[in-house]
Formats: sequence, structure tokens, C-alpha cells
Amino acid sequence: MQSTATVLVYSDNSGTREQVRLATGRRPAADAPAVEFVECATLPAVLEKLDGGGIDVCVLDGEAVPAGGMGVCRQIKDEVFDCPPVLVLMGRPQDAWLATWSRADAAVTLPVEPVEFAGALAGLLRRGRAAA
Repeated sequence: MQSTATVLVYSDNSGTREQVRLATGRRPAADAPAVEFVECATLPAVLEKLDGGGIDVCVLDGEAVPAGGMGVCRQIKDEVFDCPPVLVLMGRPQDAWLATWSRADAAVTLPVEPVEFAGALAGLLRRGRAAA
């Protein structure tokens, strides 16, 4: 089992990034690897980190400004070779159709609910581990 997983967290809001870190803790589930975070507040930073490789899962804030996480998700799914799984944070449950359009692998609503978020993140980490 991989000892650590790298999770990229994109949001222009530092409070949202903190919610993600706190909901995850050291590891999102007992059978998931420990998590290290890479935080980004801008789209260029996200693209730079993904180009560098080593990202296991992306968590993108759908409410980020000026580049929303759903648009960023669709862009990286089109442009990044072997794009890691993406979890999108939605402002409302009614935005689930937009998360599907963006090709997100999972979506949860804001504010981050720790149990729901950790379960979704752990599922993506497990899926990535199984694919490797």
C-alpha cells in the first residue's frame, strides 16, 4: 500500500481549503493512505502542479472565483494526460448535473460535511490505488 497520497486542493477561499484539510485529517479512512496536501488558489497554480505530476486526487471548489472548480475540472480532464480523479465541491445539491458535465469523479456540497467528504475522498483514493 502506498504510504502517502498527495491531494491537490484548489479554492480561492482559504477557509474552504481549511475545511477540506480538517475533514480529511491525517487519512480519510482506516484503509486509505495518509494524505499530504498541495494547496492552490489560482488556475495557473493548479495547472503547474498537475504538470509536475505526483498528484493522486484533486479537490476543486466549484464556487472559486474567477475560475470555478467545475470549469477547471472539465479543462484538466481534456488537457492533462492521465488526469487524477477529481472531487468537486458544489454550492448546492441541484448543481450535481453540472458536476456530471464537468466529468468530476465525485461531488459533495459545501460547506464540507466531514463524514461525507472523507468517504468520497477515500473512495477516490481506493480507486486510484486499485488502478495502479
